[in-house]
Amino acid sequence: MGMTRYAVRFAVVALAAGCSSKAPTSSPQPTGSGTAAASSPAASASSPATALDSCGVITSAEASAALGQPVKPPRRGKATVEGGVACVFYGPDAPPSVSPDIPIADTVRVVLVTGPNARKWFDDYRRKVKAQPISGLGDQAYYDGYASISVLKGDAYVRIAVGVASNLAPEKELARDAVARM
Repeated sequence: MGMTRYAVRFAVVALAAGCSSKAPTSSPQPTGSGTAAASSPAASASSPATALDSCGVITSAEASAALGQPVKPPRRGKATVEGGVACVFYGPDAPPSVSPDIPIADTVRVVLVTGPNARKWFDDYRRKVKAQPISGLGDQAYYDGYASISVLKGDAYVRIAVGVASNLAPEKELARDAVARM
């Protein structure tokens, strides 16, 4: 019962706080499951010529560690969330037909925004929530108080939400991994 209430709260809060109909300010992200090269974190993170995207800023192994269970291959959404397109790593019990644009529990959601408007999106979301500053991550970081952590490093902004109770510790760990690649 408690997890169900958490899942509903997580979904409602994430949708209300994070979705936007504005066009992304970073380079367009592919939709759907993408190609193997585009969704491979190793391919994205290892080559400077390859643009890092929401699915490449953390690995499946890191998402699995955050959830405490294996994850399915990441899936990209279609909706713009704070200037970027979400990439979602699902736990093994996630329904196969669930849209990556709808937050549910038992997932890791990652949105990466790069370019000159990254700071704008980082600050915009901070104004919408009860931001709690976090030191030691990127140039600036904050926890939104209930669902996600946001980190700004240079001209890149990553927002990570881990759909489990007590999500701040795993989100910080994923943020450290992401910042190392940004």
